[in-house]
Amino acid sequence: MKLSQQSLSIIESAIQKAVAKYTCNCEQTVVTDIHLQPDQTSGQLTIYNDDDEELANIMIEEWATYEGDDFLENVESSLQNILCRMKDAGDFDKVTILKPYSFVLVDEEKETIAELLLVDDDTILVNDELLKGLDKELDEFLKELLEK
Repeated sequence: MKLSQQSLSIIESAIQKAVAKYTCNCEQTVVTDIHLQPDQTSGQLTIYNDDDEELANIMIEEWATYEGDDFLENVESSLQNILCRMKDAGDFDKVTILKPYSFVLVDEEKETIAELLLVDDDTILVNDELLKGLDKELDEFLKELLEK
């Protein structure tokens, strides 16, 4: 499922609106994760915190019209890309949520499907893309060590 630029912008704006509630000139005191809950039937994306307080709610037209069985996998990939781009742009630098905190994809029962982004100063969330080819590289490295 390929989202239009308009839909990507709407999602990014909703995430910015959600995290803006945790931006102030105060110390980091809030302990929470940000939950993103997509609904294929209605096309809604609801963003809320650990206390089930709704932070943002938007409608994505492409989601409501999508017929495939791989909806959550596509949404996970799209949301992960948006969040990573936002993090790289510094959109989460002024958020007062105590680190580490996560952006989490949840289903209609609010059960965690995937951790989309871990925001921490010292930790990097490893994904499949980062690990591609690692086995081969390690095998070659070990082979070279053993040959010497």
